[in-house]
Formats: sequence, C-alpha cells, structure tokens
Amino acid sequence: MVSDRQNPNKPQILKKALTYTSLLLIGTGVGTSASYFASRNLAEMTTPPAQALPADSETTLAGIPITEDPNFVTKVVREVGPAVVRINASKTVTTQIPEAFNDPFFRRFFGSQIPNVPQERVERGTGSGFIINTDGNILTNAHVVDGADTVEVVLKDGRTFAGKVVGSDRVTDVAVVKIEAEDLPTVSLGDSDRLQPGEWAIAIGNPLGLDNTVTTGIISATGRSSSQVGVPDKRVEFIQTDAAINPGNSGGPLLNARGEVIGMNTAIIGGAQGLGFAIGINTAQDIAEQLIATGTVEHPYLGIEMVDLTPEVKERINNSPNAGFRVDSDDEGVLIARVVGNSPAAQAGLRAGDIIVKIDGEKVTGGEDIQKAVSKANVGGNLELEVQRNRDLVTIVVKPGTLPTQR
Repeated sequence: MVSDRQNPNKPQILKKALTYTSLLLIGTGVGTSASYFASRNLAEMTTPPAQALPADSETTLAGIPITEDPNFVTKVVREVGPAVVRINASKTVTTQIPEAFNDPFFRRFFGSQIPNVPQERVERGTGSGFIINTDGNILTNAHVVDGADTVEVVLKDGRTFAGKVVGSDRVTDVAVVKIEAEDLPTVSLGDSDRLQPGEWAIAIGNPLGLDNTVTTGIISATGRSSSQVGVPDKRVEFIQTDAAINPGNSGGPLLNARGEVIGMNTAIIGGAQGLGFAIGINTAQDIAEQLIATGTVEHPYLGIEMVDLTPEVKERINNSPNAGFRVDSDDEGVLIARVVGNSPAAQAGLRAGDIIVKIDGEKVTGGEDIQKAVSKANVGGNLELEVQRNRDLVTIVVKPGTLPTQR
C-alpha cells in the first residue's frame, strides 16, 4: 500500500505520475441495397423459418432480455425498490473558541464581539442504502454515516426506524447500518467479477432528496482505479456507468437486468456528465461481512510511496543531480520513492530507489498491480518482491502489517 503521508523535501521528480488512457470510438456504417426486392424471394427460399420463443424464455438478444414483459426495468424496480432505503444522518459539530481570545488584550479591543461559549451546529445529510438480509443489515457508503450522532432509516413503504452503525470502513467507503424490524424486503446479490462493458445498469436511490428515483444506462467500464476516479485515498476498484448518479444516490444499489445488485453507487466526478462510479458488490459484501462480524476491517499495508517509471519520470531522474541514482530507458516496473520508517517495508529491507519488477511472481507494470497484490494479501502473511537494486535483482519477502487508522 502506498503511504498517504507526504515528504515536503522529496524531489519534485518523485511525485506520483498518473497515466490516463483514452477510449477509441469505432463507428460502423449501415448500407442498403437497391436489389432488395429482387433478392427477397431468394432469401425466403434459403432462410429457415424463425423458431417461436416460449413465453417464459430468458434468451437474450444483444444483451437485451426477451421476456413476457419487454419493459424489464419496471419489473426490476418493482421487485427491488422496496429494499432500497433513504438514510438521514445528522451530527453536531462544535467550534471551539481559540484560547488566545480569552486574553485581556483581545477582550479590551473586541469586547462582546468575542463569543464566550463554543459554537455548535448540526450538519445533516441524506444518502441511500439497501437491505441485504432479514436481520436488518443495510449496506451503504461510509461517508453517508461518517461521524453521525443519529441515523434514521426510511423504507419505501413509509416505515421509519432508528439505525445503528455496525461498522464503517473509510478505506473502501463501505458501512453497515442495522435496524430492528420485521418483514423486511431484501435484495439479491450478483457477481461483480463477471461484469462486462455494455451490460445493462439500473440505479435506484434518493438523489437530491427525490426518493425512489430510477435511472438506467450501461456498464461503461470495469476495474477503474481509485486514482482514475479521483479518490486516491481509497483502496478499491470501481465500476463505471452512464446511469445517472447524483448526490443522494450514494449507498444505493446498481443492478443488472435480472435485478441483482452488482455494485453500490458511491462517486461522481465534479463537472463530468454521464460518468458515475460504483463499488463492486463482491468487494462491498466482503467488507460488510467483516464489519458485521467484528465491527472493523484490517487492510494489509507495506509502507512505501511509489511512482510509475514512465519515460518522462526516467528522463527527470537522469537529468537531476539530486536523484542519487539513474535508470535505463528499458527499465520496467515501479520505483520506490520513499519507505515509511518502521513500516513492514522498512523492516524487510526495501529502500528508496529500488525498482519493483515482480510481486509474488507476477510482472509489475504499474502501481495498481502492487495495490491489487497487497489488497489480496493477508496481514502477517508473506509477499515476495523482486526488485532491481544497483543493476542487480534482489528478492525480498515482506510481511504486510495492518494499515494505520490515523493516516
């Protein structure tokens, strides 16, 4: 895991380089033939008759379900909508008056303009969530309930319950809220690891205070990194969708055409249109299970700051008299820019300037490869790193620790 702490004395050349990819749009043309009527009889003679589909067929054509009800979105919303909830969270924020304002000097000049008591205000926010089991556990975003003093859960049928935050994980932005209730509707969970771009996506939530809003689109991409989405402090991959997601949708479900939850809506990019992001349900479910069981989540941690070895970074390193080392144009991997003191990486002997070329036998092409490998590792387990150090290849075994909570 890359440490979030920054060193103000670190050379400019070692700042993290981000590489953005572009999408190639391929257009296809549709032609018509002037000989349509002349060829029609021949086509009828050579083409076998179409087979009728049974009424309950689940066959798909170009990803579109062919069912009795052609408006499959309506069916999904009817079945899943009751399990989608609105979450109202509030917290009291206290602003302490600086001690210096109690000094007689300030009092002489400002007098009654200086308040004598701490100033308090109540912050309120609204998000979404969905009920995952009949025990009353609700999945939502950590930022929806972060620091909340009170949590209110409102069901689609109008019932209102006091919610208790079972656990919250800021690193993945996943939280679990529990309510005590009976006859609760629940969602069905899908498999986010099998998603492919182009599949249907249906979002349900409470954007801008408008309850039970439904939007549709497709899965635009999968495997978006936290850096690409603009939340580098998170450790999770995102599903990208063009189903409209707005403030208040956070924590609501992203569904496939069968009505299964494939993701939890969580992020939007300011100023962007047609771009929304969701946490894959496989990841969210894994985090939720840990939160329900223990109330906390342990994230593996190495304690290094890294930078991808792009041509620009190589050039800056080699042109800097303060770098202390050089890299060749054909060097590949990820450069360790800094090792956090007393971290698992430091204890294992990793050094600034090492180039990670493999991790657990897999070739490393970018920092995301290391993030994925570390995230899948066990705290206290072994991670084998092959690093290039002074033109030599060195194998170093690191035992990931637990990601510090105060970071």
